[in-house]
Amino acid sequence: MTITKRFWIALVFSIPMLIGMILMPFGIMVPGSEWIQFVLTTIVMAVAARPFIQSAWASFKKHHSNMDTLVAIGTAVAYVYSIYAMFTGQAVFFESAAFVITFVLLGQVFEERMRNNASNAIEKLVDLQAKEAEVMRDGKLVKIPLDQVVEGDLIRVKPGQKIAVDGVITEGSSTVDESMVTGESMPVTKKTGDKVIGSTINSNGTFMFKAEKVGSDTMLSQIVELVKKAQNSHAPIQNLTDKVSEIFVPAVLILSILTFLVWYVFLGATIAKALIFAVSVVVIACPCALGLATPTALMVGTGRGAKMGILIKNGEVLEEVNDVKTVVMDKTGTITNGKPEVTDIIGNEKQVLSIAASLEESSEHPLATAIMDKAKVENVQANTATDFSAVEGKGVTALVDNQKAFVGNDKMLSDVKIDSELQDKMVQLQNEAKTVVFVGVDDKIIGLIAIQDAPKATSKEAIATLKARGLRTVMLTGDNQRVAEAIAKEVGIDEVIADVLPGDKADHVQALQKDGKVAFVGDGINDAPALTMADVGIAMGSGTDIAIESGGIVLMKNDLRDVAKALELSRKTFNRIKLNLFWAFIYNVLGIPVAAGLFFAVGLSLSPELAGLAMAFSSLSVVTSSVLLNKSKIEPKVALN
Repeated sequence: MTITKRFWIALVFSIPMLIGMILMPFGIMVPGSEWIQFVLTTIVMAVAARPFIQSAWASFKKHHSNMDTLVAIGTAVAYVYSIYAMFTGQAVFFESAAFVITFVLLGQVFEERMRNNASNAIEKLVDLQAKEAEVMRDGKLVKIPLDQVVEGDLIRVKPGQKIAVDGVITEGSSTVDESMVTGESMPVTKKTGDKVIGSTINSNGTFMFKAEKVGSDTMLSQIVELVKKAQNSHAPIQNLTDKVSEIFVPAVLILSILTFLVWYVFLGATIAKALIFAVSVVVIACPCALGLATPTALMVGTGRGAKMGILIKNGEVLEEVNDVKTVVMDKTGTITNGKPEVTDIIGNEKQVLSIAASLEESSEHPLATAIMDKAKVENVQANTATDFSAVEGKGVTALVDNQKAFVGNDKMLSDVKIDSELQDKMVQLQNEAKTVVFVGVDDKIIGLIAIQDAPKATSKEAIATLKARGLRTVMLTGDNQRVAEAIAKEVGIDEVIADVLPGDKADHVQALQKDGKVAFVGDGINDAPALTMADVGIAMGSGTDIAIESGGIVLMKNDLRDVAKALELSRKTFNRIKLNLFWAFIYNVLGIPVAAGLFFAVGLSLSPELAGLAMAFSSLSVVTSSVLLNKSKIEPKVALN
């Protein structure tokens, strides 16, 4: 039975008792009112309160106590005592047990509704999916349901239609609204060869694309899965609240017994009066709100992040972010555009480019792609290369026309001499923030290729924002020191660690962790170890699947400015958890002395039913606090000099 149904049952059967309480001061007594209260409360206890009792008993058998323990004991004591009192001619308070259950369930109904509102980000993401696709089958375009689309299908998308699955455009061009997935408000221009994301909206052109990822492999499906995992994750601070609950519940029960003994034994109160105080202590102390403090804030924070194109994978990340001192960034594809272009060729241009293209033809490295693109533009043919060998972090070697050729960085030059003219040219190019590739044949340098990967237009602003927050910024790259420092100077990076081999990135991150917690931002396969080693790994969504899997936070847009937003959102979510815990405890701290009758002499007391109402509102205040996280400002403005 749902919480809502249990609440309505409790309310309906409690209302007659409420009417009886209202009529009593006017001298109107309902005949057999005690028996009526007994029957009504028995139904409430048997139906609405049963899950509380079952949960408390299950915990007791495991030698534990939980929040339901206090509700079950408080209402059971009131109910059982009232049965005893009914047969011995004393005052009963069946209504207290029924009202407490009603108010506790009222609080849970509010919680459930607000929890559903907080988690509707997942439902909205799922609703974004297209329902059908226009697919080429047997030479004809036919509309089929989305679940029948398979990898390799050619799909046509008209203006205004949703793109069915992830793929790559094979024909045509358009602009696409990707805001529902990446949070990017501006439409993105797409042409042949560009990737498209399922569930995004085609704006003004018609194109064909080949399906690459379908079903659960699409980006939207992966986002939904990440958000679900994050919202159900367990933040480490929750371990503290669980331990507190383990101690708190037995302590409250002991305090309730002491309250009863003090009033009955030492202050001479009646059993009924002493019992009311004892039950009120149990009910007001029930820390239901404590259990909501973390999960509701997590739901709202991760849901809001998903709408912004920021995926927070779990609750652990939130706590780690709070203490981050240093943000380390990869260069290529993170600070820079990740699309290097050949800018200069020193030496016999055709020969240098031909040798380089011959060796780089089978490589997927961004610099190799730049060389191949230049060769294509210049109509330079690549020759067949044999005995190909890649040297990690240095370059490649092979036999071209029976000559040993190599292409690589200055680490390849240990046994090769470079003349002073080329040396001076290399320094000049590197000082211009260009990466220099050496091309050689038979242990002799025949030329240089200068390649430049310009910083993103947003990188300078992003780094200024991080520095304004008091964070130390570091660039960690395998590129040459001069090139790295030129890029760092242009965008405002504090510190440069260059000439780093891919396998050594994680070691450098570990060394930086000696000065405090480190966040690492990267997008490539070689960034995965560093993303895992860092206290907070932030993967750029345009990067490889391996990098994204390794990151604790995933940025769906390839925009470095989202790093600051992700850190701020994580901090605000974690701070909201702490605020929620404060509200969860403050009701108990303030309410227990009142419920125990400490201020009874000055006319201030708390009946069990009012204690139940106060407890319901404590849960409501915690959930409301979490929902207000949606209104928090996340995007700071930083003025650039």
